[in-house]
Amino acid sequence: MSDAVIANSEVSIAQGSQSFAAAARLFSRETRDDAVMLYAWCRHCDDVVDGQTLGHEQDENFRAGQRERLDLLRAQTASALAGERTGDPVFEALRRVVERHQIPHRHPQELLAGFEMDVANRDYRTIGDTLEYCYHVAGVVGVMMAMIMGVRDPRTLDRASDLGLAFQLTNIARDIVDDARMGRVYVPEEILARHGISQIDPDNRSQWPALHAAALELLDLAERYYASAYIGMSSLPPRSAWAIGAARRVYRAIGTKLRNGGPSAWQQRVSTTKGEKIGLLSLALADVAATRFVRPGAARTGLWQRP
Repeated sequence: MSDAVIANSEVSIAQGSQSFAAAARLFSRETRDDAVMLYAWCRHCDDVVDGQTLGHEQDENFRAGQRERLDLLRAQTASALAGERTGDPVFEALRRVVERHQIPHRHPQELLAGFEMDVANRDYRTIGDTLEYCYHVAGVVGVMMAMIMGVRDPRTLDRASDLGLAFQLTNIARDIVDDARMGRVYVPEEILARHGISQIDPDNRSQWPALHAAALELLDLAERYYASAYIGMSSLPPRSAWAIGAARRVYRAIGTKLRNGGPSAWQQRVSTTKGEKIGLLSLALADVAATRFVRPGAARTGLWQRP
């Protein structure tokens, strides 16, 4: 059963996220197994809510029955958190990871609360609103991943959450046009208003320069959280720090490509190539060495605080 659970999780990360899959190879065997199992549960929940398969091929009618699917996920997750064994490898993976690392049950539930925001089609008026969403769908995943790596210090967990926030801000910036086509807008209204946008029209190319300027604001904000996460790497075991540093480098590179590509970058999905990922893995190794000399207790000034 254990081998089947891990094998299913390996397929999930390999097909669901090339960026995380590349970084996860750097973990020790035990840490990697637990990281990919947690990823598999997160990926499954996201897919069920959004009507996708491993983050792709969204059902045109994904809104139909969405709340019922979320309710079922909550029930299945509650059973796994209660220690009930199941033949479903996704929820068995969650049970094992939470039990092994004594992850507080509120953290998986916080992720589901993030999906609830999508189901409710929540509006994001302020930057704080968007950061709250980012925490629930990504920051808390960073917290749980850090716990898998043995972290319990709240200050380091804050840095892990910051990395998740940075990742999600980068995702939002990259996916503004695609999200809007699905009727979703995560860019705060206050940022859009600064660039003269009251409503996003994703197929109006004349709007893309203003949208790109809004995306740059999100990327600038993400940089503050990437910087905080860099400091947190010093508290991780070296191999875990390398894996996290690699993921950090790859996601920042996506933001850099969007920044440098201008509005026309949205003509295709912004991503990094295999060769670029290999080069970024090498840079991340240098980051590990550099962060050994960074003070992990440096203040997080002016950053959003996880609950």
